Amino acid sequence: MSESSIKSEILGRKAQFHRLLFRLHFYAGIIVAPFLLILAVTGAIYLFVTEIEDLAHPDWRFVSEQGRHLSPEEMIGGAIKKYPGATPTRIDLPTAPNRTAVVFLTPQEGEPFRVYVDPVSGEALGSFIYAQTLVGFSDLMHGSLLMGDRGDLIVELASCWAIILIITGLYLWWPRTSNKLWGVFIPRFTKGRSMWRDLHAVTGVWVSFLLLFLLLTGLPWSTNWGGYLQKAMELADISYPASYRSHIDHDVTTSDGSAAVLADTMSDIPWTLETAPAPHSHHGGKTPISIDEATKKFAQEGLITGYRLALPSTAQDVYTAYTYPDQPQGQRTIHLDQYTGEVLNDVSFSDYGIGAKAVELGVALHMGNYFGVPNQLLMLFAALGAALLAISGPVMWMMRRKSGLGAPKAIGSGRAIWVLASIMVVFGILFPVLGVTALFVFAVERLVLSRFAPTREWLGLAN
Repeated sequence: MSESSIKSEILGRKAQFHRLLFRLHFYAGIIVAPFLLILAVTGAIYLFVTEIEDLAHPDWRFVSEQGRHLSPEEMIGGAIKKYPGATPTRIDLPTAPNRTAVVFLTPQEGEPFRVYVDPVSGEALGSFIYAQTLVGFSDLMHGSLLMGDRGDLIVELASCWAIILIITGLYLWWPRTSNKLWGVFIPRFTKGRSMWRDLHAVTGVWVSFLLLFLLLTGLPWSTNWGGYLQKAMELADISYPASYRSHIDHDVTTSDGSAAVLADTMSDIPWTLETAPAPHSHHGGKTPISIDEATKKFAQEGLITGYRLALPSTAQDVYTAYTYPDQPQGQRTIHLDQYTGEVLNDVSFSDYGIGAKAVELGVALHMGNYFGVPNQLLMLFAALGAALLAISGPVMWMMRRKSGLGAPKAIGSGRAIWVLASIMVVFGILFPVLGVTALFVFAVERLVLSRFAPTREWLGLAN
């Protein structure tokens, strides 16, 4: 075979592989675009949770007169006075002298709600149901599309396909001409589809690595993939502190019969502790200590204010005080027996396994917390870039589409397909939901849709 023939064959294989990745990118875009837009918008809102809530309710969020703060029990009493009959489950103590406390209440009927309480006077200033606020709606939409576990799985699926979308997009973007600037790093402000192509490609290259970071640091919160990660980290002993293993009590179970974990007994805790076995109090005919007695014990252990206090709701539950600062190195969690006041566990960030530390650092950066406003703006840049990608991709498709679905033509067989299949197997192992859906799409396309002329033509399956 001559040298020119070899070069021609190599170029042909590259063209085939490029065409295959273009088709995969196209399919991934169809799956991801609407969800990526939702995640981008809701994520951008949630980046500024404190600022938004401060603007929405300054008279609830700030103390009008500063002075000595009441005890947590007195603050809870102020909330109960305004809403008699409700059961307190948690109180978030003021994070600054001019901030109010937040008491979590569960009414006899209706949804749980939260009450802002003046820590100086004990007056209940206002209440809200979290899911009915802009921030709460964005949080729930971002995590589960307001659909519970089913929505959580959809978000995970979209996130995994978004990773494929980014990687294939970078490959398709890679410049193959002498031009290394215009249309590559700077968009050419022309008209029509070429303008949208440049906006899409250039935006992609500027935000791709930030988006990959956001996707990989967000996936641990998903029920499915995050559950696999937690189990793997527990097996490797790089997750929650080993001291929690002494709390495993198979007599204390959840409704499905499994041993209770911290996520079953309290909310909004660090990711690391969600699957840690829940400590339990030993009743033995004793009378529970008061909230004031519990907070005095926490004060002796160094927690004075600015922490979250979860109250016992059953005879086995414990008092739990935990900090959740912007920088995870300041995380600390203390559990007290609700009858004796004994410290059952006291853990901090330094006690976490290396895997848990990495996840917590990633989460803090993901949420724009770690280094303040610059962190927020950097993540906002990524979110706005993701939104532009989610919009420009479909616009390009509509401009390109002349008939059928407008998908790039498929390749029947060849080495390129096996190379791509091998790559997808690796990603399928790393992200099982991605692997299952990719296999499903491939099987349906090849074994079902390609057998019928109308769908074959519409999908661009004809060679």
